[in-house]
Amino acid sequence: GRQDEKRGKIWTRIIREITVAARQGGPEIKDNPRLRLAVDKAKAANMPADRIKYNIDKASGNIDGLTYEEIRYEGYGIGGAAIMIDTMTDNRVRTVAEVRHAF
Repeated sequence: GRQDEKRGKIWTRIIREITVAARQGGPEIKDNPRLRLAVDKAKAANMPADRIKYNIDKASGNIDGLTYEEIRYEGYGIGGAAIMIDTMTDNRVRTVAEVRHAF
């Protein structure tokens, strides 16, 4: 129940990190420090090795799937404080709507 929901949220975030790292720096863990860090996080969260490999393959184009991208949004908060938000998303429209709602 609750434990599965918590694990699912953590794994989803880690999968996004793996996907972006593999797309930007390549699928080789030894050559990509960002991917190595994401895989270490996945192992620490007890993610199965086959799931990690599947997501690296998917990100490197060996498997059809989602495309994640990093986008930076800028805005102003309370009192005119400048705020920059770095996001990782598979849907720009949904993300911009959620960011606008926060301001």
